[in-house]
Amino acid sequence: MQQIAIYPGTFDPITNGHLDLISRASKLYSKVIVAIAVNRGKTPLFSLEERVELVSSVITEYANVSVIGFDNLLVDCAKQQGASVILRGLRAVSDFEYEFQLAGMNRRLAPELETMFLTPAEQYEFISSTMIREIAQLQGDVSCFVPSAVQQSLIKKFIRN
Repeated sequence: MQQIAIYPGTFDPITNGHLDLISRASKLYSKVIVAIAVNRGKTPLFSLEERVELVSSVITEYANVSVIGFDNLLVDCAKQQGASVILRGLRAVSDFEYEFQLAGMNRRLAPELETMFLTPAEQYEFISSTMIREIAQLQGDVSCFVPSAVQQSLIKKFIRN
């Protein structure tokens, strides 16, 4: 049976922690869709198009993983893509309460969708896109936290004239 998982987020930028989850999910599901949200509640560093392009460039080794951008309810996007699973990452206990509320709301909106949680490998537990942006903005080295294509894109965004 083909099971499609959708992995939503803003991915601003994608990190090695995200890639760890994508790698492991690609072994669990027949298809994984990385769904990049517009997210009107945030002001992203990278445009939706840039984020889709960056993620696409770093997942090429996973034949069963694809990338889309979306600007609607996650449950509607998941249904449109034929997904039966919403994949979410949990880094720390502090993530759990918010993710638990999201999972409950999504279950209420679309009971046919299951939410599955994965935790990143321990070396990625502390990484967040917010921290990566802050380090990069202050000219710090993020090379051990993100793929090199992402590092180069961050450097270009924060070049000081």
